[in-house]
Amino acid sequence: MPEAETREAVSDLQADLELLREAAAEGGRIAMRYFRQKPEVWMKAGSSPVSEADYAVDRFLRETLLAARPDYGWLSEETADSAARLDARRTFVVDPIDGTRAFLEGQDIWCVSAAIVENGLSVAGVLDCPARRQVYWALPGQGAYRNGVRLKVRAPGARLEIGGPKALIDAMPQRWRDVLERRAYIPSLAYRIAMIADGSLDATFVKPNAHDWDLAAADLILREAGGMLLNDRREQPLYAGKIVNHGALAAGSGELLGVMAEVVASQADPASGG
Repeated sequence: MPEAETREAVSDLQADLELLREAAAEGGRIAMRYFRQKPEVWMKAGSSPVSEADYAVDRFLRETLLAARPDYGWLSEETADSAARLDARRTFVVDPIDGTRAFLEGQDIWCVSAAIVENGLSVAGVLDCPARRQVYWALPGQGAYRNGVRLKVRAPGARLEIGGPKALIDAMPQRWRDVLERRAYIPSLAYRIAMIADGSLDATFVKPNAHDWDLAAADLILREAGGMLLNDRREQPLYAGKIVNHGALAAGSGELLGVMAEVVASQADPASGG
């Protein structure tokens, strides 16, 4: 790509990132109006809660982001999906409140997750965590940041902190289990992955059926901090396609991630095709 086109592409994505950051910040402010205020709650299929706060943030983000980029597609946990997004060059992938259960319980580990996906990959990502006064963001090749400080996954130590389902951790080889310490449950998956990016966690497994909106923003943030999210084929997940949920995943870096990816591959159902 000629240098002028490269500069234009970077500038284009920076404008998209700023749009995401501003919208996610206001989405966070909207969510905070309901936080610890006993918002109305409904149960979705699979006994998953959704609140009036989720809907309010989703409505604001959808209206604001699509008004600014009407040619982009839209994929959100709280909006009925439409195949029309498959024809868009770029797609907003949004979880208005990632960690709704924590939000409803008054815990502060939740965030507004917003990404832009192009050709299956995240090209801009933001996690706004207002109850913790933290904002994560990333662009491809530009690094990942939290509150303006550049992030880097931490170097391995004598003990390694890992999150995720106990069954997958227990499937690790014994020599790894001997140095692993399982972290208490972290209710927001996006935030848990961001914790690896900021060096406060070494790795996490992700149980099957995580969705694009849980992962797309955090995946880019982790990648730009030096880590990776891998599926059972040891490949980076793709987003905003026809299928929006995933099998088990491994997130981390270095040798530990490689071993975790082997575990995820060994646990995959061959009949599912991955």
